[in-house]
Amino acid sequence: MDPSDQKHFTVVDYVVFALLLAASAGIGLYYALSGGRQRTTQEFLMADRNMRCLPISLSLIASFQSAVAIIGVPAEIYTHGTQYWFIGCAYFLGLLIPAHVFIPVLYRLQLSSAYQYLELRFSKAVRICGTLTFIFQMVIYMGVCVYTPAFALNVVTGFQLWGTVLATGLVCTLYTTMVS
Repeated sequence: MDPSDQKHFTVVDYVVFALLLAASAGIGLYYALSGGRQRTTQEFLMADRNMRCLPISLSLIASFQSAVAIIGVPAEIYTHGTQYWFIGCAYFLGLLIPAHVFIPVLYRLQLSSAYQYLELRFSKAVRICGTLTFIFQMVIYMGVCVYTPAFALNVVTGFQLWGTVLATGLVCTLYTTMVS
């Protein structure tokens, strides 16, 4: 496709985009400045063990949705067909084992992470190894999660890619630190 044929944002698109960012920042500011009811790590991470199954499930589902899934899955299905749905079946089956084997063990032991269990069961070295592996994986994944919407923003706005990556990273960092 010839770059001159590409369509970019119009003024209306920029206004809607700005309103979306302002609304997201407003929601974050509201919850950041409204006092926050979570005062301890137990309250923040575990909701003080007072939540029912449905809000926890919805929170977990929402936390797994990223720009990679929202942009990538339709592209994957469009390119390679609907066999991608088999991954969904595998997720469903793969989540039954942890839900019925691991989670009850962690809950009975009053642990908030699998890393605590690794230290109890094996050693602190195993816990650190597991933690470092997870951190390495998440740093790579976060790079992809920031790059994906930045690339989409680059295509629709015509802004430089480095600028959209920087802007996306700054918005995500600001929002995360504001709400936490």
